[in-house]
Amino acid sequence: QVQVVESGGGLVQAGGSLRLSCAASGRRFSINVMGWHRQAPGKQRELVADITSGGSTNYADSVKGRFTISRDSTQNTVYLQMNSLKPEDTAVYYCVVVAKGSLQVGFTDYWGQGTQVTVSS
Repeated sequence: QVQVVESGGGLVQAGGSLRLSCAASGRRFSINVMGWHRQAPGKQRELVADITSGGSTNYADSVKGRFTISRDSTQNTVYLQMNSLKPEDTAVYYCVVVAKGSLQVGFTDYWGQGTQVTVSS
C-alpha cells in the first residue's frame, strides 16, 4: 500500500503563483508515474501534468507554459509549480502515484485526498 499526501494549496490572486507538493510513502514499492489532476465544481477530473520515472513530462494544453512539474525520485516527491494563475485554475488538485509493491504484478493508481487551489480575479 502506498500513501499519498499533498500540500501547498491555498488562495491566491490572479497572476500569482503557488507550489504544490506530493509525497508518496510505503514499504517496498516502485513508482512509474507521478502526476496531478484537478477537478473544478461541476466538471470532470482532468489531467494537469505528469512525469515518468525517466523524467518525461506531459501537460494539459491549458497549463503549458505556466505550470511546471518536477520530481525528486530520492524522496518519492513530486512538485507542481503554478505561475500566472487564472481564475479558471480554481479546483481541487489531486496527486496520483502509479506504483506497485514488490509482490505485485501490475501497477496501481494511488490518489491523495486533494488540496484546494482558489484563484481570485
